[in-house]
Amino acid sequence: MDILNKLKNLDAYPKINEDFYNRTLSGGLITLFSSIAMFFLFFSELRLYLNAVTETGLVVDTSRGETLRINFDVTFPSLACSLLSIDAMDISGEQHYDIRHDIIKKRIDHLGNVIESKSDGIGAPKIEKPLQRHGGRLDHNETYCGSCFGAEASDTDCCNSCEEVREAYQKKGWAMTNPDLIDQCKREGYIQKVKEEDGEGCNMHGFLEVNKVAGSFHFAPGKSFHQSGISLFDLLASFQTESYNISHKINHLSFGEEFPGAFNPLDGAQWKQPTAGVYQYFIKVVPTIYTNIRGRKINTNQFSVTEHFRPTSGYPQPLPGIFFFYDFSPIKVTFSEENVSLLHFLTNVCAIIGGIFTVSGIIDAFVFHGHRAIKNKMAIGMYG
Repeated sequence: MDILNKLKNLDAYPKINEDFYNRTLSGGLITLFSSIAMFFLFFSELRLYLNAVTETGLVVDTSRGETLRINFDVTFPSLACSLLSIDAMDISGEQHYDIRHDIIKKRIDHLGNVIESKSDGIGAPKIEKPLQRHGGRLDHNETYCGSCFGAEASDTDCCNSCEEVREAYQKKGWAMTNPDLIDQCKREGYIQKVKEEDGEGCNMHGFLEVNKVAGSFHFAPGKSFHQSGISLFDLLASFQTESYNISHKINHLSFGEEFPGAFNPLDGAQWKQPTAGVYQYFIKVVPTIYTNIRGRKINTNQFSVTEHFRPTSGYPQPLPGIFFFYDFSPIKVTFSEENVSLLHFLTNVCAIIGGIFTVSGIIDAFVFHGHRAIKNKMAIGMYG
């Protein structure tokens, strides 16, 4: 019995007889509001517990030998698909001109409606006694071997299409500025095709796989070729004598795989410039690792960008086009989805209930004693 009595003395919550309770209107209102506050804060904490939270970290990027996937979707309302090409190069010296694989071109009218969707390339060969490499016309018992018009690397080389002639010219460092003199181009309807697309626009979408080093890629009218270490363009001047309108809209541009919460600052960016010029985007790519709640890792990238426009007036006169220059940050960002622990949830719930209960008790005591003091002063005639 002595032990039980000692335990009673340790009771930190002594009970008061209900006869001594004094319930007030202010106490009821405070109880109601505090209960509502507890209810909302409890369910807010429960929502955080049931949903994963994302933790962010920074580490040094030590990856080597990786590749970078560049996803793009760009619309040119005033440049025909037959005039547009895309090239890529990097500081390691790797260069790719007139890239066509994994790229789709859509011819669009002035209202943005799609006229035709196709992989890159113009025209289709028409076998109507084409010109042979030796200078004669193709007979029915001969194998076709078209002339490269002086660009052959050897006596056995053949150029059987307009594009093969263009590629042979590029290897020589020559610009094919007058395709109407090339037999293959005339047979394939190359010239007619370009003229038919006059006044149209073009949408280009697809992706590039490049080395994960600083580099650039660009969209430009004409075809690129390389000569004496310098990148040059065949601008097809015979088809378009007026200035090239490089107005464009970037529907989408990203580096790597998409991940939850990703933001691409150039998505939806639009630039209208009726005059020819060079529009440059300077991009800083930030390597990123996103780990979801199931442990799946997504190696991707984020980026920031600044832009600059340079008109073609002045000297030296720049070549018109849209250029994207990218470099990499040495810091890698990590995002990790994690669940809140049960112990953390219970601790926060106890803090919510105890905190609101204590604060509401202080407010109730202040209101009750303040009201009683005012009533006492009024009773003895000292109020006011």
